[in-house]
Amino acid sequence: MDDLLSFDAYCFDLDGTIFIGDRLLPGVLDTIMALRQRGKKVMFLTNTSVHTRQDCQRRLARLELECQVDEIMTATYVSGMYFQEHAPNAVIFMVGEAAMKEELRQFAVRMTENPLEATHVLVGMDRQFTYDKLHGAAKAIRNGAKLIAANPDTCCPVVDDVIPDTGALVKALEAAGQSQLDVVIGKPSAYYAAKSIQQLGLKSERCLMVGDRLETDILLGLNNGMKTALVLTGIASREDIDNMQIYPDYVISTLGEMVRGTKGLYTAQL
Repeated sequence: MDDLLSFDAYCFDLDGTIFIGDRLLPGVLDTIMALRQRGKKVMFLTNTSVHTRQDCQRRLARLELECQVDEIMTATYVSGMYFQEHAPNAVIFMVGEAAMKEELRQFAVRMTENPLEATHVLVGMDRQFTYDKLHGAAKAIRNGAKLIAANPDTCCPVVDDVIPDTGALVKALEAAGQSQLDVVIGKPSAYYAAKSIQQLGLKSERCLMVGDRLETDILLGLNNGMKTALVLTGIASREDIDNMQIYPDYVISTLGEMVRGTKGLYTAQL
């Protein structure tokens, strides 16, 4: 148990780790409060493309979990960073919602609704996805635009359900555009990890990545020098660890186990 409290910074996924819907998951408030009382840095690393950082902050505040905007990273905010640094002259055909547009505007990213003007197609979750959007994005891709995913998540946990996410739309666009995905910006990408670690101002080995997805949260940590803890309140189960052969350093049933003595905690590879 002491091992889990020995890090300088703690990075938490949101959906399936901190909350589901409008409900905090067990032990979250006690854990975050205990870490802050110990002087630990806390960040929330989410692959959401339908909420801005400010949206996430307000949502957490409604659940009585206070944080600063600078303690939150979203996939679309990091996408804005990516285009500003790596493709400053890009013209984006966007498949996504209002939050994506708002985040990109902070970085003066140019957007277009004309597929033939686009240099890149950026895809996020889009709950208003239509055949016309599919057609327009596919047309841009066939015209040479690069296909960029804000995140690779194929689904998202909600209360009593799981809904399609960005990855499902990416597959449709790969088929319709007769092309392949060029870049993933969200977790588990090295770019997302680098920006998060830079924000923390610490070496990666002093950070613990905590999340409910093996292929995004845990892989981000493992591939970028962080220790990892899988929490079993969202997508992944214990059985998935061997099936996917992605091995976190720790597995916990709920976030509360991080600061509460329990025999349920164990190191996954033992």
